[in-house]
Amino acid sequence: MAPYLETVKSYADVPITEAGVDTIAFLEASKGLLGLFVRARYDAAPTLSVTLEQLVENEKNEKKRTATEGLMWLLRGLSFTCKALQNLQANKNEELAKAFSNSYDNTLKKFHNFVVKGIFSVAMKACPYRADFYTKLAADPSGGAPATPEKLDEELNKWLAALAAIVAKVQAFYEAGDHGKGF
Repeated sequence: MAPYLETVKSYADVPITEAGVDTIAFLEASKGLLGLFVRARYDAAPTLSVTLEQLVENEKNEKKRTATEGLMWLLRGLSFTCKALQNLQANKNEELAKAFSNSYDNTLKKFHNFVVKGIFSVAMKACPYRADFYTKLAADPSGGAPATPEKLDEELNKWLAALAAIVAKVQAFYEAGDHGKGF
């Protein structure tokens, strides 16, 4: 496994049942990207928040739906990142700037005004080169040998497939229940 991916909980380890996506496992896998809002909601009502879907349903009738909105934006960001990395995996010669720009066009762009769209376009010019990114991803943070390209591809593809499944399931839940309304 790629050393970086060994340092974080994998989306591949997040249980998905008919009842929904396990909240604690999802939060652990999303620590680096997760705002405090969803965790605060879970801590306030853990028995009513066992799955992400239950957490959103539990908050539905409240005046402020901080966790619902925070989770919605987290899912959008995860979708953006996942689609960009999947594109990189499928197109071995594509650079990060192009993959992330294409992903932005298909995920987040519709939610942003012209100012944010312009900022994003400029930010893409600061993307590292593909080779540098994959070297960092394969590196062992403790100084050991890096993951082989084959092992990195195997683990990254598994991680991305699991993340894509989680995002798709929860986004479908949001759409079916109109949970993103008003944000």
